[in-house]
Amino acid sequence: MLKTTSAGRPCRAGVVVLSLATAVAVGPLLVSSSSHGATTGLAPFASHVSKVNAAQLGRSWRPGCPVAPTQLRLLRLRYVGFDQRAHDGLMIVNVRVVPSVIRIFATLYGKRFPIHSMAPASSYGGSDPVSMAADNTSGFNCRYAVAPGPPRWSVHAFGEAIDVNPVQNPYLIGRVTEPTAGTGFENRAVVRPGMAVRDGVLVSAFTSVGWYWGGRWSATPDYQHFSSTGG
Repeated sequence: MLKTTSAGRPCRAGVVVLSLATAVAVGPLLVSSSSHGATTGLAPFASHVSKVNAAQLGRSWRPGCPVAPTQLRLLRLRYVGFDQRAHDGLMIVNVRVVPSVIRIFATLYGKRFPIHSMAPASSYGGSDPVSMAADNTSGFNCRYAVAPGPPRWSVHAFGEAIDVNPVQNPYLIGRVTEPTAGTGFENRAVVRPGMAVRDGVLVSAFTSVGWYWGGRWSATPDYQHFSSTGG
């Protein structure tokens, strides 16, 4: 059966969209039953925290990464999709930021802020470009920062950063827009659902718990990016 995102669009071939309901480990991927929705009203916000291991992290982790699997947690979070229905997603973050992340997404759920999809980077083979192109909201991914200069770990490699709706909130690097599907959202003055804007619902939810927004970077604004460290 063809799986779809909360916006009703088909998923990329080979990509597994995860839900919160009954996640189990199968090989290197965390998979679960399809997302559920409510036609009238929404179920209360729900979250669940569990441990993960190296096998579950798949290609999003490898020996030599700055954190071990024991320092990470799998969050099962309920979110509102672009279809205005309740969906269940999965996200991996550092154990240190679990309380703040749950608070952030509880706020977003209460404000009915739409999220396209939510799955760990392992579902996309640990590929940040593939995850972004799928408009996927994710946290931990052991990778280097996309920045000039010598290689350095991204805050995502520590599990202390989250990218939200990458298509609606692209990363602008000179004349390059990542993902390319985000070119229609380069003009931030035209506010549409799912966008991160100064003092808006999404940015306020993160800043209220002390997180920082990449959209504040004037030279290379990263509108999708939020981190607990500012990096």
